[in-house]
Amino acid sequence: MIVWILFFIAIFIFLALDLGVFNKNPHIISSKEAGIWTAVWVTLSAMFSGVIYWLYGTDYIANPDGLTQSLASIKYITGYLIELSLSVDNIFVIAVVFASFKIPPQYQHRVLFWGILGAVIFRGLMIYFGVILINKFSWMTYFFGLFLLFTAAKMLFKGDNDEAFNPKKSFIYKLIGKVIPITSQMDGEHFFVKRRHITAATPLFVALLVIEFMDMVFALDSVPAILAITSDPFLVFSSNIFAILGLRSMYFFLANMLEKFSYLEYSLIIILTFVGIKMFIVHYYKFPEWVSLSVIALSLASGVVYSLYKDKQKHSKNHIS
Repeated sequence: MIVWILFFIAIFIFLALDLGVFNKNPHIISSKEAGIWTAVWVTLSAMFSGVIYWLYGTDYIANPDGLTQSLASIKYITGYLIELSLSVDNIFVIAVVFASFKIPPQYQHRVLFWGILGAVIFRGLMIYFGVILINKFSWMTYFFGLFLLFTAAKMLFKGDNDEAFNPKKSFIYKLIGKVIPITSQMDGEHFFVKRRHITAATPLFVALLVIEFMDMVFALDSVPAILAITSDPFLVFSSNIFAILGLRSMYFFLANMLEKFSYLEYSLIIILTFVGIKMFIVHYYKFPEWVSLSVIALSLASGVVYSLYKDKQKHSKNHIS
């Protein structure tokens, strides 16, 4: 229990420093600043695998699956890469939401900060109940496996004529409008504003709730995917949280380069398919952990490299013409 308490304290300190020190005053986050913070979070996440290695050689943490130190570290890294790769979809949606509600760049970090805080809470609850379901009902692995395969197939056969996500037509936006008046006017970094004795939600607050809701939707993929790697609560939660904490800086780093990674979606399809199959046959055959890590890392790297190659090829053709 002491490890969990210390982990939550560390998260709280990270978030407090983020909002209270490094981003105390609203400002536009440059690609350079975002790149530095992305590197910091990736480094911290990688270093934490060493903490995992040490912890699972002690009695400080419960080890329900009897994992060795090296196996625990590999499972953590694999889970982290899965969540990181599936977070790409979140970045696309965040960009659409900010554009739709015309959120000024200097206030976008505030929205993502509170969005990440909510995501930590909701992910924790989903992981908690997911672990309980898998441990209590062995057939849940088949259900989660089929769900991931269905999601992969849906992404693969998505047509060009499919309607793009429109935040203002979403269920959560309509629900917010029924609960509280919505104003189209910004009021600095405030989430609410008073107009003629009526409290109304600003676009900042609406964007926050829409992003929060969409994160919960995406978690329906990512949480089962990580549970296919391990059902150890601490490994699942820590890998998930480190990926989420780095999502904000990654968004600002990639926000202006999203079109360059258009082929990364196929990497996600491969990852979801592999994890779905792994989960579906887990009672009959278990892939070695190095296979899972290799497939996920190779798929992610291949998607990035091929996307950059096609983007360069596209710009070369445009330059020639």
